[in-house]
Amino acid sequence: MIVSPDTLWLFVPAALALNLTPGNDMLFCLGQGMRGGPAAGMAASLGVATGGVVHTLLAAFGLAALVAAHPGLFAVIRWVGVGYLLWLGLQTLRRPMAPPAFGQAPGGSAGVLRAWREGIVVNLLNPKVVVFVLAFLPQFVKPEAGPAVPQMLVLGGILSLGGTVVNGVVGALAGGIGRTLATSGRAREVFRWVSGLVFVGLAARLAFERR
Repeated sequence: MIVSPDTLWLFVPAALALNLTPGNDMLFCLGQGMRGGPAAGMAASLGVATGGVVHTLLAAFGLAALVAAHPGLFAVIRWVGVGYLLWLGLQTLRRPMAPPAFGQAPGGSAGVLRAWREGIVVNLLNPKVVVFVLAFLPQFVKPEAGPAVPQMLVLGGILSLGGTVVNGVVGALAGGIGRTLATSGRAREVFRWVSGLVFVGLAARLAFERR
């Protein structure tokens, strides 16, 4: 097996928590769903996932080449990841979440393909996604289990699949969810604290986990 059950037992809940954490991708799918309907929201989710697969491929093959030449980079990447996740969590806790803007999504049946294309662009042009993929996935790669590339691809696929499902559901149900986030400051505060604590907790776990 490319990824051991023990690794999956740790990775799947962490990935699910991250998928459920509101972020730019989720809000983008919300906006597409509000303007273009459920089909556009789900298409946007597939576009975001497509961009995520590209990021995973680039990270997997680039990381494999670097680690092959410098095995100590695993430790470096680990601590860079801890620092990034901690910074992301603290920034999330410090900054109020603004109400989502829903005026940018296309409407009508022609907007479905456009929503998918825009989802790809939004994901690929987000530098935080590149850093996050490099910070998150390698924490669950076990050098003793074999080459890093297959492990990264499996883990990235699981993360993308979970994100597709979560963002697709959010996009499809964007009407009610969008109104809640747009009108309820308390709901945004809850999302903000959940998001921040997830990242801080993950950083702490990665920092103290024995590899």
